[in-house]
Amino acid sequence: MTSRSALKQLISASIVCSAIGFSGSAALAQSAPFAGMAGVWSGNGTITLDGGAQERIRCKATYAVSSEGNGLNQALLCASDSYKFELKSDVLAKGGALTGSWAETTRNVSGSLEGSAGNGKFNVTVSAPAFTAKLTMTTNGNKQNVAITSEGAFKGANIALSRS
Repeated sequence: MTSRSALKQLISASIVCSAIGFSGSAALAQSAPFAGMAGVWSGNGTITLDGGAQERIRCKATYAVSSEGNGLNQALLCASDSYKFELKSDVLAKGGALTGSWAETTRNVSGSLEGSAGNGKFNVTVSAPAFTAKLTMTTNGNKQNVAITSEGAFKGANIALSRS
């Protein structure tokens, strides 16, 4: 796998994490972490590549939440100056644990995600056959801040999303 291909796959997986739509309420995070997340969210940020190069990225996510508020189906479109990608994910929350799957449809790449949620802060690991990325997310009302790190050619990202 080329560095560019691995980078695109890692960015795809990492952005899925940023868009899995964690709840803004610490109280809801214990029982129904996706309650109130349905709708369209958008934002931008920067990605950092190996060697320190940075590039702006823009994202738009659409969330569909189960009636119980513990399941999420998500569609995400992200673009930078040099590429774009489309992601779909299914996430389930149970007892503070998050599990799910994702697929980057334009490159036919998929993997799993797992993590924990508590007090408005979320820690997630995104996996695929060639890489792993870590994500920390905090949500406050209609704003989300996401920090992603990886040891591969993609070193990290900082993204801010808000609900339209």
